[in-house]
Amino acid sequence: MKNDNFDISEKVAIVTGGTGVLGGSIAESLLRAGAKVVIIGRSEEKVMKKAELFRENFVTEKVLGYTCDVLDVDRLKAVKNEILEKWDRIDILINCAGGNVSGATLTDQQSFFDMKLNLWDDVLNLNLNGSIYPSFVFGETMAEQKAGCIINISSMAALTAITRVPGYSAAKAAIDNFTRWMAMEMALKFSDKIRVNALAPGFFIGNQNRNVLLNEDGSLTERSEKVLARTPMKRFGDITELNGAVQFLCSQAASFITGVVLPVDGGFSVFSGV
Repeated sequence: MKNDNFDISEKVAIVTGGTGVLGGSIAESLLRAGAKVVIIGRSEEKVMKKAELFRENFVTEKVLGYTCDVLDVDRLKAVKNEILEKWDRIDILINCAGGNVSGATLTDQQSFFDMKLNLWDDVLNLNLNGSIYPSFVFGETMAEQKAGCIINISSMAALTAITRVPGYSAAKAAIDNFTRWMAMEMALKFSDKIRVNALAPGFFIGNQNRNVLLNEDGSLTERSEKVLARTPMKRFGDITELNGAVQFLCSQAASFITGVVLPVDGGFSVFSGV
């Protein structure tokens, strides 16, 4: 007998940062699971390209793409209205927009007091408000429906002190707290069918951290060797290894799970190194 607990087919899912590596992988996995997917990104060219790629490989009618800065509340509201006009509801929000800001990562030779405060503001804005604002706009629809699922993206940097990324770490730690707070708010005031959780990815090699984790010849940097020394599985993750956790948290199988920050990290967060 088929187990429908993990079924998310026909659910309407929004993925912010949907043109990036993480967001794009999650959006594709949701389409493969039968969901209707809305891609949101800042670059019109990238949004159009990604949406067209998905339409070619999946059901055309199940893909929408919108150019939108997640820090622009008015634009987010306009996008929400267009989605509701097309599909009548919003079931899932995956807040993938984020990442470090160029110049906000300290070098080995810099200290906290070399941080440019405008870059501190930028990285906090993108990674904290970049999840709060979409949750504010699209979460309101879930409150009206009395059903929905929000997934934020946390980080290993929120769980323990990681050198060189103070702003990013502070923002992701705040995401953990906001996830717990929003989970409480939605369940207490609106419905137990609205759940808010987060994923805390371990170390995955992507465009943003490639130069930090790999040398030009493809060998591991000193930082990479430190990461793997603290990872019991002794490898970096593959970006697709987040997709199963996303589908689980979006499905009925996770109906009694809210306010959780789930590590997907090869054991990094539980290993003392001893």
